[in-house]
Amino acid sequence: MKHTVIGAAELHLGDCRDVLAQLPADSVDVVLADPPYGDTSLEWDSIVPGWLPAAARVLKPAGSLWIFGSMRFLAPLFAEAEALGFKYSQDIVWEKQNGTGFHADRFRRVHEHAVMFYRGAWADVYQDTQYTADATARTVRRKQRPAHTGNIDAGHYVSEDGGPLMMRSVIYARNEHGRAIHPTQKPVELLRPLVRYSCPPGGVVLDPFSGSASAGEAAMLEGRRFIGIEKKPNHFADGSSRLALVHEPIQKPLFAREALDVRAEVPA
Repeated sequence: MKHTVIGAAELHLGDCRDVLAQLPADSVDVVLADPPYGDTSLEWDSIVPGWLPAAARVLKPAGSLWIFGSMRFLAPLFAEAEALGFKYSQDIVWEKQNGTGFHADRFRRVHEHAVMFYRGAWADVYQDTQYTADATARTVRRKQRPAHTGNIDAGHYVSEDGGPLMMRSVIYARNEHGRAIHPTQKPVELLRPLVRYSCPPGGVVLDPFSGSASAGEAAMLEGRRFIGIEKKPNHFADGSSRLALVHEPIQKPLFAREALDVRAEVPA
């Protein structure tokens, strides 16, 4: 199996179940996975059994697990995650500018889900609430009751334009159609808030289905480290070239070399 290091990122070529077995246990802060959903008959869209236990082994006890998927794919995954000790935390909806319509007699699907799971106590899980700077200026009236008098007076507060607003769970981001180098490529602007929310600065993000390394780009741009695993050599090469463009050197490798049995370096 081939392996390359690009600044804060490590990319591995191979089956994620094989590569994950070689990584240290309890070593990554976030698993950000976009596995095949099994919704189509396309060759690359086959469900990969056994990846979730393998990923759970390398996730830290208080780490977060984000899984993208369609509802059909995610529904049975809840039971498997629960059996591994995970609890459901929240989910986000990715709203696209256009979508797919597999059936002419149903609503056109313009969204995908990402579900967050965690283990242990929620208080131990890293979480950095995300905000957007798009609050709208408005004056809101409210009632105030002065102490002891019983009188009710009017009061107000003002929200300024561009102020902080808690990020919504429905995130709009244009899909990558027409410019993607992978058939299920996710936009980086969708992934960056998930990385910021769930991974501490300098922490490690793992994507066991790396594809074109969108999660790797998001992690590097946010000052996190990244481990990606990709099975197809062409996507591995594309992801390596992509990450080379956002490369920022780090002081040390993610893990000691002797901890990995993946040695062959591939030029970026």
